Amino acid sequence: MVAGLDESVTKELSAGLDTVENTKASVVRILQQIRRFQERIHKHIEDNYVDFMPNHTTSDMYIEEGEHLLRDTEHLLSNVSSDTRLDLNEANAELTQCIEELREISLGLKVSHRILKIDDLFQCVEEANATKDYLVVLDLLGKLKCLICREATCEVDRIFQKCACYDTIKIKYHIQANILQQNLQQKFERLLQLSEKNFATTKHVTIQVSKDVGQLQDIVMALFQARYNPLKICDFLFENCLMPMVVKPVSVELLNDNEEYSQLNISYSLKQLTKGLKPSYKEVFANINLLLDCLTNINVNVFGEQHVFTIIGSQIKDRLLKLIIDECLMDSVPATMDEYHESTLVQDVLRFEQTLVDNFFIHPEIDCTLTNFTKKFEQLFRNRFNKKVLETAREIMHKDLQDMTVVGENNTAEDVAKNPFLFPQCMISKSTLDLIKLMERILKQLDNSGEEEEEPELLAVIPVILNTYINEVPKTHEKLLESIPQQSVLFFNNCMFLAHWIAKNADACIPTHPALVKTLQATGTNIFKAQIVYQQKILARILREFDISDPHSIGSRPFKLTRQCLRQLDVLKNVWLNVLPDSTYSQTFCDLLNDFCLDIMKRVLLLEDISTTVANELSDLIEVILNVSPALFKEKHEVICIPCWMKLQQLKMILNASLQEITEQWCDGAGILTAHYKADEIRHLIRALFQNTDRRASALAKIS
Repeated sequence: MVAGLDESVTKELSAGLDTVENTKASVVRILQQIRRFQERIHKHIEDNYVDFMPNHTTSDMYIEEGEHLLRDTEHLLSNVSSDTRLDLNEANAELTQCIEELREISLGLKVSHRILKIDDLFQCVEEANATKDYLVVLDLLGKLKCLICREATCEVDRIFQKCACYDTIKIKYHIQANILQQNLQQKFERLLQLSEKNFATTKHVTIQVSKDVGQLQDIVMALFQARYNPLKICDFLFENCLMPMVVKPVSVELLNDNEEYSQLNISYSLKQLTKGLKPSYKEVFANINLLLDCLTNINVNVFGEQHVFTIIGSQIKDRLLKLIIDECLMDSVPATMDEYHESTLVQDVLRFEQTLVDNFFIHPEIDCTLTNFTKKFEQLFRNRFNKKVLETAREIMHKDLQDMTVVGENNTAEDVAKNPFLFPQCMISKSTLDLIKLMERILKQLDNSGEEEEEPELLAVIPVILNTYINEVPKTHEKLLESIPQQSVLFFNNCMFLAHWIAKNADACIPTHPALVKTLQATGTNIFKAQIVYQQKILARILREFDISDPHSIGSRPFKLTRQCLRQLDVLKNVWLNVLPDSTYSQTFCDLLNDFCLDIMKRVLLLEDISTTVANELSDLIEVILNVSPALFKEKHEVICIPCWMKLQQLKMILNASLQEITEQWCDGAGILTAHYKADEIRHLIRALFQNTDRRASALAKIS
């Protein structure tokens, strides 16, 4: 029947459609045959996809007939050109109507043909499922998806999707796709077995991979091409294998003695471990490599550049790489120069990264986390080196300042004056020596490294240490520096010794060393001066009750207060004498005693009337000061360095002298009194000590 149609159509078309009647007859004949064909197809579709009646007819017998009809229809339509159809229109409107009807019927024929193809593919799927040929099923389902689920881009697609059978066909496709994935997943889970078991304090993880590589890889490829979601496997590998391998010691054992499976056993403690028990990065890399080796047979190419490890990696690689950096590699950055020069960390990391690339777990141009780490290795080392040094330095800074030792032994003030590289003998905190030893180790390590490029940045830690010392020690020991005099002078000495060390090592090119010297000296001096001011306030507070205004007798109170001040200074002597450098100690006590003596003299010089009794008592009081003060110095003769010392001695003399002796000591402005007293002061004392007589008037006249 179909063959006859081909012959007749061919003859009529070859004749060139000479007459309207011939063209009309051809169209009518094809329309009749298409209608009869569609009636049979409609019945077949209804039986299969609408009524679901038992039907033993296959679609093969219809497909060939439908394809012939499609060819003949297209041939007829293509040979009726637009110009010919225009002529035919004018000649016979009925023929035009037939051709348009043929065009519409042709669309229906194409839809019927598509449904027949789909039905045939479904039958093939059932046959492949029966033989468990899953790759064939996967291919057939791909073809079905193209026919069923594509977007409606042409008239045939739109008509097909409006058919009553479309929803049934689509549901049947999804059912078959789900059946395939379930079958593949069940088979896959038999070929790759993941298990975990928790005990009281430990966890045991087992991974078994089938040695039937051909079957395993076929199933894996089919499963992943069927858009399998590997989230469960990804979570298992990350949570139970990879994360423990990075953060805690694990026991990993790869066994191949079983005929059917390769087996990887992983065991580790469930207890929270201390940081010091973390595995080395080399152990971490080795264990991860063992895991990848165990799973290597499932790492088939799925499509394009996508491998199974690529798909798994897309789920966990970012978390894993971050975990490796934060919990493993950062702790492996060397902290000393010796460790730095012995380290192979950069090479090992790049080798491990290449292993991940070779296994398609990461993409070399996109996943650059490990490469970036190696690029920052130098800076990370410097940061770790500096951090370690600063941690050690801070521990030293928190030590007790009072634990002290002698430095500059046998270096006299004269020696120091001649040689600026000498430091005067004094006491400093032992912690300061520890700090200097730390900085000297840094210099020595840099000298031994022989890498001059590293020196400027690594040397920069020394200014950081010293600036930290300047800022932290006064805060850490604040209360002791205020309340214990010896603490403040020790800190002063410490700062001066550190400044001296910096200056002595100027050739080492320590950054900002001139500024460091000044800052250290200024910081130590400020703390020391604050202590001196505090001691001056103590003396001033004692002298607040010093009262010599009684014209008859000053009483015992001024003597008591004077001795109290001298005892306070004696306490300072006991804690400062062998601690401060001699010159600093001498200068400090000269300043304190000078202020004290000036305060006493000021009160005496303010008196308007001094009786003989009061004068004698004041002379005795000054005698106490003159007798006790020399003992406050290391060498008694140093007392003469007190600026007002001679003036105090002369005041004692004036209190006991006659008018004649005073005028002789003044000697018309050329006597010894003129070195320390002004004329007004001498005249005031004369008026206070002597009654208003002609002799006093004469003496006053000589004082000018």
